[in-house]
Amino acid sequence: MAAAAGVAPSTVSRAFSRPGRVNAETAARIHAVASELGYRTNPIARALPTGRTSMLAVIISDVTNPFFFEIIRGAEAAAADAGYVMLLVDAQESSTDEREAISRAIPIVDGLVLANSRMSNHAIRTVSAQRPAVVLNRPMSGMPSLVSDNARGSRRAVEHLAELGHHALTYVAGPEASWADGMRWRSVLEAASELDLRVRRVGPFPPTLAGGTAAVREMAANPSTAVIAYNDLMAIGLMRGLIDLGARIPRDVSVIGFDNIFGSDFCTPPLTTVAAPLHSLGAVAVRMLLQELGNRTSGVVRPAMLPTHLVVRESTGPPPRRRQAPRWASTAPSAATGDGSGPDPAPDPARHPAPTSDQPRREERSAGRTAAAAPAPTAPEPVRRSAATRSSESTTNGSAARDRA
Repeated sequence: MAAAAGVAPSTVSRAFSRPGRVNAETAARIHAVASELGYRTNPIARALPTGRTSMLAVIISDVTNPFFFEIIRGAEAAAADAGYVMLLVDAQESSTDEREAISRAIPIVDGLVLANSRMSNHAIRTVSAQRPAVVLNRPMSGMPSLVSDNARGSRRAVEHLAELGHHALTYVAGPEASWADGMRWRSVLEAASELDLRVRRVGPFPPTLAGGTAAVREMAANPSTAVIAYNDLMAIGLMRGLIDLGARIPRDVSVIGFDNIFGSDFCTPPLTTVAAPLHSLGAVAVRMLLQELGNRTSGVVRPAMLPTHLVVRESTGPPPRRRQAPRWASTAPSAATGDGSGPDPAPDPARHPAPTSDQPRREERSAGRTAAAAPAPTAPEPVRRSAATRSSESTTNGSAARDRA
């Protein structure tokens, strides 16, 4: 390449490694020759003396989930602006696969963004000890993390239903150890209590269309006029299942999702949802990581938080005027037997408290089994329960749990 450009080999080296030390015209001629010859810089070779590859890894839990589309775009744009290449890793909803992929990526990347990680807090800290890392969608003490304002978004969803005239709602839970699910459930409980709404929780279910459809049987066994789902995919699946049973959305049931994903505005009906700034979450997470790499951190370990807002579309409306159970609910099979022989027991809200900010919710597995054995109520459980129940909620919140976002 030096011979083709008519310069010394050391000049070619400087043109790529220290371009500021080479005449602009000479550097342009060298890069033109490199392009003609098909030369590309090898980041692995360059990392040998410098320890830097100019590559970042973004680890996501499910590449097929539309929730991640804008997060990926935002992260990639921020990385490119800083001269970095982004490596995308799909953990396929498995903490084991996630750990294995990270162990392979660490030698070739300068840092990592862990989006909706399925690993435990201890495992995440082990990773951050090897490479700079930022945790997305879960608050972590002692290391950079970034979340959206789940509490405010959940409260606004409950306020919207109360303003429409609803007196009871059902929360359809997502992954049993998800920090975001715990925060949303707790915030729904608190807002419903203040607004004098009855509320119950069903689940957990997978955070997918199929998970939302599976929740229909529990919803039909003990119906309410409004539903808040863990995310948009579950909300869309739930609407499909309810419509298949003959329910009219929102005339019979109002449905709200979370995240405002791609597709939430052109399902039928268009979905009312709590919008998270997904593109900004990805971009800000990468910028935080670049600050870590540049040793420009402020020393603040509190999680950064981005705002949410409610997007009102056509899946919510006033409750129906009726006193008896809706026809679509009475014909649905129960989740317990699958044959319509009886209602599925509804879990007690007090048995499903949310985790603390730095702890996932391993205790929900055993709590869910206990709740499933309880007798079925005839109506959604009221939020304003006894002082003993509130005490039970608060004491369970501190127990240790598993990380699933």
